[in-house]
Amino acid sequence: MYISKIHVHVMASSADQKPHGHLPVHHGATTAPPPTPSTQSNLTSESTEDAISRLLHRLPCNLSLSLPTRGRSSPLSSTTTSVITPPVISLSDPSPTLHPSLLSASQEQGFFQLIHHLIPSHLPPIAETTSISLFDLPHHQKRLLFPNNWPLGFNSPDDDDDDDNDDTTTNGSESFCLDLSCSNESTTESNLDLASLRELTSQMEKLGLKVMEELASAAGFENPARDDPSRVRSLMWISNGPNSSRIYPYVIGLHYQIRCQQYSLLSDSGWIHVSPQVDSVLVTLGDIAQVWSNGKFKKVRGRALPVSGDDKSSMSLLITLPIESTVSALIPKLAMNGIEEKENEDDDCCSEDAGEEMLFHSFSFEDYAWRVYHERLFRKDPLLRYRI
Repeated sequence: MYISKIHVHVMASSADQKPHGHLPVHHGATTAPPPTPSTQSNLTSESTEDAISRLLHRLPCNLSLSLPTRGRSSPLSSTTTSVITPPVISLSDPSPTLHPSLLSASQEQGFFQLIHHLIPSHLPPIAETTSISLFDLPHHQKRLLFPNNWPLGFNSPDDDDDDDNDDTTTNGSESFCLDLSCSNESTTESNLDLASLRELTSQMEKLGLKVMEELASAAGFENPARDDPSRVRSLMWISNGPNSSRIYPYVIGLHYQIRCQQYSLLSDSGWIHVSPQVDSVLVTLGDIAQVWSNGKFKKVRGRALPVSGDDKSSMSLLITLPIESTVSALIPKLAMNGIEEKENEDDDCCSEDAGEEMLFHSFSFEDYAWRVYHERLFRKDPLLRYRI
């Protein structure tokens, strides 16, 4: 009883000294001296109810009695306290307006949302319904209809552990990676109707190639697909939950915003949340775009992932490279690691068009893609090893 009364007396003294703020919880602050035996004898003559009543009357009315919580938040939640609205870019704008907007978004964020595109709004919901039906198929049938031919085919966590167990249920992290045809002989024979998914893939590929051309023109480098479309490759990646986070390298990713929903993006600065407007197309610049721009463009690692899990599937089109490609910067007049001719060195150093230092070594796309896909490097930038 003595200890309780002493504690009440000390808190009351502290409240007089700090009329605004929280009750002090640290040690070392100036407080009333420890009570003497005479003080304790006075407290014993009072009832506990009287002491508490006097304390409550002496507390300031605006004093907060709550203490800060000390829960440990996850890295994702701690870096996604606010929702970002992606920069809005209209493809209907003339080049003098469009190109500066593209450059600004690419250099500062690495993502933006497109409006006034040509994808009909009725098509994505139909294709989404088709994609959801794929996940309803029996597990063995998914493997049969979409055989794994990396990166194409049906992907499941079970494939890494036990390839012989066809009936194992998954934890909601399955995915399909399809090319432009979105079908093969097996799907044709099974009468699986993928027409809407195939049409959406085609429409998004056209849009992606258009964005690539405008980005190249705005940044001043050659678009590899301008004269030879075979130098790029389109992949439709479909997942049924936020846990499907396999990373595959790409130039740009496109995600049609069917409904009001937030998505997580893994940028170089960490996880962020974005909320594009309905019927826009969220465009993310990938690691290949960053190398092509010689480090000028920011990048997003992996695909846009829905923040809240539901029954809907997530469809993202990746404009990427054929597996046998070599990745290198495309900015013109790059310094070739000091191999320029000596007689031009003096003139070039004083010229505005002298070029710039190359920031990345050239590397094999196949080796890079295999590594980031299987190692799932979320915390470490996989491009670091190729920086000069």
